Amino acid sequence: MVVAASLVVVAGAVAGVLAAFDDGGRASDEAGPPEVSASPRLAPLPAVPSPSPTATAGSASPSPSPSARRTESPPPAKPEKKKRERTTTVAGRLYRHPESQVLDWVRSHSGDPRHAVIASRIAEQPAAVWFADYSPDTVTARVAAVASGGTALGRVPVVVPYAIPGRDCGGHSQGGAPGLDAYDAWIDRFAAGLGSGEIIVVLEPDSVAQAECLSAGERADRFASLARAGRVLKAANPRARVYFDAGHSGWNAPGRQAAWLRQAGAASPESSDGIFSNVSNFHTTAAEVAYDRRVLDALGGPASLGAVIDTSRNGNGAPADGEWCDPAGRKLGRAPTLSTGEARIDAYLWVKLPGESDGCKGRPGTFTASYAYDLASS
Repeated sequence: MVVAASLVVVAGAVAGVLAAFDDGGRASDEAGPPEVSASPRLAPLPAVPSPSPTATAGSASPSPSPSARRTESPPPAKPEKKKRERTTTVAGRLYRHPESQVLDWVRSHSGDPRHAVIASRIAEQPAAVWFADYSPDTVTARVAAVASGGTALGRVPVVVPYAIPGRDCGGHSQGGAPGLDAYDAWIDRFAAGLGSGEIIVVLEPDSVAQAECLSAGERADRFASLARAGRVLKAANPRARVYFDAGHSGWNAPGRQAAWLRQAGAASPESSDGIFSNVSNFHTTAAEVAYDRRVLDALGGPASLGAVIDTSRNGNGAPADGEWCDPAGRKLGRAPTLSTGEARIDAYLWVKLPGESDGCKGRPGTFTASYAYDLASS
């Protein structure tokens, strides 16, 4: 975990990087939120001078990304007898929190020739807020600040609890709570800040898809904590929508992923509203839609379960060579929206903020303007 000024920044070996704010003051690039559009398409590029950005060198060595596994999957569980009709409970526009590294950069670099592109195509979009540091004394107030900010504007925040012990299997994002008992207590405090308004919770990226590195006993204990976390979050705020980690379409086979998700409570409406995929990855939206539907079918559970997809960097799809660390030639995907027009797909979200490095174009988790510009101008 890398701490930069008042921002907590975490780099994920598979999931990539996004920032969460801390409560200790503002960094140099923050700005207030203007009106946020929930359009599923990005606005045209503004005319700007042609820059010649230089990438910031990063010293981190990437870890190998997991390959897609083609394993035989157990048969899907039978759907629960009690079914709920699918409802659209998240109806508002998404919330853009005013504290992020890209907003810091935009404020402090108004004369940069890349400013207009980065400001209009990245900084103006709503993105998730990550809580990646284990800080039980402050987490309730910090979550409450995001939740209340969204409620005040009639918008829907997206928050990412990211403190599971043993996260990232010891990779770039290693860290989190010191143990599952501590994690359970941290989740209780996280949930206490959720308020009563609509809010989306992307629960622990990589925690299920990457669980193969754990022993069977460790995996069972983690999944029990995740199931508990879902119940606690939804009990604290019945309007919270909680999504569980489904990896992405290039990783685990749908049946295998669904079997693990079921153990983690993702099929139970008391814990879960469905699954999320492609966090900080690059697979096309079409591939993720198809994959998520297959996972949901194999998962079982009520028909109300849906999926959310991270579209922040998937405009050109995943590199053919499987590179995951700031690969060249990528571009922004569909803008965040709660209206996807796709059955069982609840939202396209920017869970990872574009421009925050995986560890190759800059230090893991830091905003790198050259990378952001490349994504936004491709």
